[in-house]
Amino acid sequence: MDNSTLSWAPHPGLVAIGWVLAIAGAAGAVVFASGGDRPGTVLLGVVAAAVAAGALHGTLLRPRLTADASGLRIRTLGGVRRLSWPDVELRLTTTRRLGRDSAVLELESDELVVLGWLELGADPRDVHDELAALRHS
Repeated sequence: MDNSTLSWAPHPGLVAIGWVLAIAGAAGAVVFASGGDRPGTVLLGVVAAAVAAGALHGTLLRPRLTADASGLRIRTLGGVRRLSWPDVELRLTTTRRLGRDSAVLELESDELVVLGWLELGADPRDVHDELAALRHS
């Protein structure tokens, strides 16, 4: 039996860019507030909060998905869900939006978990192939 453990998480560079943009947005909101531009302050404040929430999500939920011979572990805001291989169905779903193909990995047990490129830090097609190989090893 193979003892390898695979894991996927958002790219650290993207998370860092998110934090930089959140700080820049908050600084811009402060500048607009000092200049008396209330709509600009509110807009930049909302954008900074949304980007900070995304960056915090990418920071706290690392690794997002882990797999080994016994099954999967999915990290969520509510904790870590453990799924054994017989309890989970793997699917790769591809949709076409705005002229581009977009793939997501669907993990279904008692709930459906959908993970895309941002959550995995890798192409969901590649992750699906690696999971399928690990599952059958």
